[in-house]
Amino acid sequence: MFILTTISDLVQIKPEDFRKKSLESIEDNLNAKYSNKVDLTVQNTKVLISHLRGAKVIQKVGLGICFYDLLKASEGQIGHNNTGTINVNVHFRLLVFRPFRSEIVCGKISSATEHGMKIRLDFFDDIHVPASKLFPGSSFSVKDQCWIWSDEGQDFYFDKAEWVRVRIESEHWHDTAPVEPAKRDETATSERRSPYSITASMSESGLGCVSWW
Repeated sequence: MFILTTISDLVQIKPEDFRKKSLESIEDNLNAKYSNKVDLTVQNTKVLISHLRGAKVIQKVGLGICFYDLLKASEGQIGHNNTGTINVNVHFRLLVFRPFRSEIVCGKISSATEHGMKIRLDFFDDIHVPASKLFPGSSFSVKDQCWIWSDEGQDFYFDKAEWVRVRIESEHWHDTAPVEPAKRDETATSERRSPYSITASMSESGLGCVSWW
């Protein structure tokens, strides 16, 4: 689910950050650019995530989680823009979220329509389970606004906020170019695609609501 990727970039350290140690300034800059983390702690191989807002999607790489370690950094060079910034070329590793195909992921149901369900994690909410990838015998209840799986005369409800296990089927990337401020109102919300989304399934034994198994 989480992988390490190596990235090279230019970090610009502002004068107000000179009071910090070099590594701290570099780490803060990279986290602000790639992960915008709020509260994240890495302990050995266990990742504890409290909140993550606005994390950056790196095309064909994954969702940035946090700076992992610094591999190499150049000597700082004073910038030519008269702002007093120091430019540092860095080579570092970033922890990213990118589950592999067929991986089992646990999340919560955030919404449901006749087209399927949307599943969210603590830091990612673009996992979609289409109606075609649910258990045979599943149907959408307009009254309850949820999906129901009928099996051997018994009904099992996919209630909102229920913990479920899903199988990753495919991933989708969209290069979302910035929209001009004057045209933002003209672009329907439904037309704004997420830069990274995942299609998953719940159609096999062990998948679906955790409480069932």
